[in-house]
Amino acid sequence: MTLATKHEQILNHIETLKIGNKISVRQIAKDLNVSEGTAYRAIKEAETRGLVSTIERVGTIRIEQKKKENFEHLTYAEIIGIVDGQVLGGREGLHKTLHKFVIGAMKTDAMLRYLEKDSLLIIGNRSEAHRLALEEGAAVLITGGFDTDESIKRLADELDLPIISTSYDTFTVAAMINRAIYDQLIKKEIVLVGDIYTPYEKTHYLRRTDPLQKWYHLKDQTTHSRYPVVDDQMRVVGIVTSKDIIGKANDLPVEKVMTKNPITVLKETSLAYAAHMMVWEGIEIVPVEDGNHRLIGLISRQDVLKALQHVNRQPQVGETIDDIITSELSVEKDGTGLVFSSKVTPQMTNALGTLSNGVFVSFITEVSSRLLINMKKGDLVAENISIYFIKPVQIDNLVTIHPKILEMGRKSVKIDIELYHDKEIVGKAILIGQLIDRY
Repeated sequence: MTLATKHEQILNHIETLKIGNKISVRQIAKDLNVSEGTAYRAIKEAETRGLVSTIERVGTIRIEQKKKENFEHLTYAEIIGIVDGQVLGGREGLHKTLHKFVIGAMKTDAMLRYLEKDSLLIIGNRSEAHRLALEEGAAVLITGGFDTDESIKRLADELDLPIISTSYDTFTVAAMINRAIYDQLIKKEIVLVGDIYTPYEKTHYLRRTDPLQKWYHLKDQTTHSRYPVVDDQMRVVGIVTSKDIIGKANDLPVEKVMTKNPITVLKETSLAYAAHMMVWEGIEIVPVEDGNHRLIGLISRQDVLKALQHVNRQPQVGETIDDIITSELSVEKDGTGLVFSSKVTPQMTNALGTLSNGVFVSFITEVSSRLLINMKKGDLVAENISIYFIKPVQIDNLVTIHPKILEMGRKSVKIDIELYHDKEIVGKAILIGQLIDRY
């Protein structure tokens, strides 16, 4: 029997909590007799897994973990984050999922046709409509920064239906929620390792104390020659292949010959990234781990390539790439000049769920133009761009872009651009362009 680490114990504890329960670092630390630092790290991991949601001025609450097929449905807790809202009442219902939203641009009586349980009414300063929505089982999102009556807040608390206030107008709020749902639909279509991996119960692995004879036994059973190695807690500690055991005694423990620190993937890794890595490294199988490095399954190169043949059905993007790039890029100065950064959003990805070539080109032209504007050198007209992807960049990764002037004359410029993720270079480009004087 394996003993769970304190981190795992906290995650298991959080999973057993009732949906809607409030969670605090201090309380978790006290209940499980762990340090507050350990509790904090575990709660952050739970947030990444979709078990909890942390809301400013409210705290951390246990929410229902989403299934992929229900990805387009948002919780009221997520709505708060999207619209930068604050909770006026009904905090206990923030974990609930909404199935549709209704714009309150109609007479109160007419709203009755559209309001239903688990819907969200988006409306301005109309207290009678707020009450009507709650009575029909719908939550309320008040736009324009308005408040509502205290009696309505008390009703929201009684019914566990959130009333949220945001400073944005109704049109902007509806657009923001639509965008969030659209982003989730795109993520839903991207194939991940978790969609195709084989659970470890249906595969074969070795323990590090097993003799090499066990490898021969498995090979005779399966005809495969590559097996992950786990410790007593099912954590992946190595991999054994035929080349590792050639000329070795059969009674030698596996840990003496295994390759340590093998390449592994998570369920959340995109299939495109896994495929690139397996081809690049020339490996046939890769262990799949959970967040605690425990073996949960395997993927084979054959499985990955077969799955990639069926991923050509992606939603089309409504906004232009340039609009997305401009809105997502942030900039700061360091010792060498301007450094740009952006999160890879769903609209920036190709059919495989990685940063597309077209978006990379847009990154290049945008940061180059901003660099020259900052230097007061006028506008840029790109004439030639050479790009090189060194590694695929996954959805939700944060990338930094470092442009550097290689050569500049009165009318022309040559710029070197490097794309980084986690301080590792993932792309490189050279832009040659003409300078157009603004004046």
